[in-house]
Amino acid sequence: MVPVIQAARSPGLSTRLQGDTYIIENTRDTAPPFSLPLTLDCGQAFRFGQDHLGRWYGVAGDVLLCAQTVKDRVEFYGVSADTAAFIDHYFDLSCDYAPLKELFCRRRPLRLAVEQFPGIRVLRQNAFEALCTFILSQNNNITRIKGLVQRLCQLTGQPFCSPLYPGRTFYRFPAPADLAGLEVSDLAPVRAGFRAKYLLDAARRVHAGQVDLERCRTLPIDEARQHLMQIYGVGPKVADCALLYGLYRTECVPMDVWMKRVMKELLPGGFPRYMRPYAGIAQQFLFHYARQNAALFKEKEPAAPAKDSPSIGG
Repeated sequence: MVPVIQAARSPGLSTRLQGDTYIIENTRDTAPPFSLPLTLDCGQAFRFGQDHLGRWYGVAGDVLLCAQTVKDRVEFYGVSADTAAFIDHYFDLSCDYAPLKELFCRRRPLRLAVEQFPGIRVLRQNAFEALCTFILSQNNNITRIKGLVQRLCQLTGQPFCSPLYPGRTFYRFPAPADLAGLEVSDLAPVRAGFRAKYLLDAARRVHAGQVDLERCRTLPIDEARQHLMQIYGVGPKVADCALLYGLYRTECVPMDVWMKRVMKELLPGGFPRYMRPYAGIAQQFLFHYARQNAALFKEKEPAAPAKDSPSIGG
């Protein structure tokens, strides 16, 4: 029987706002409630990095998040009550991962992945941002995707400042309207190559209402996938990434080169039926496990292109 995992707040977590510091603790044991590096740097989001103090920071939605692990807890800084609520949603703190991990560990490959990387959580990102960043991810590696996303936001996103980093300017992810009126030549500084025309088609269709991202939350999954695939350049993999990371369709399993190797080498029969409603969360453990244990596979991670496509320049 598939466990019920949604609750008002995961019973394994405790949170409190202490001044402007938001503290998240694990109530079951002394381990941190989740891993910031494993969650923010495991290939699902591309706007986070570490500062000179070792804190993780990046723009999510309309806010700048800054956090670090302190002993057995995670602390977010510069947080208001509204930001605390956003953090709860963004890190999906209502989802209890303990019964999920028990479910996954019934299969040996997943047990190995969960035991090695227990602190992964799947983020609940903005749907349009997830769609666009995974359009940019095509035939790329994580380091270069981050650069593309950063340049796109600097070029077209709304600037803002934060008292956490005086003197620095940050940029929100552009809305569909910010991109819909642009031409490919306008995106030359991003150096996105062939992906630029895909990005603009996505923005125009979403802005015009031809693609309804919110509707994809409730459509039958095959219909939701086909709805997104009407966008030029969006195939099954990018559609599934948008559905999983931007619309919380946890039954979706994006099949990139790493997951194809995982399924071939470790799960040739696919995910068992009892696991399929949460297969997208399971694949995040497997995806990171595969990338960190490349010797298990015959092929190595594809290298980034030597330089950006010369077709756009800039």
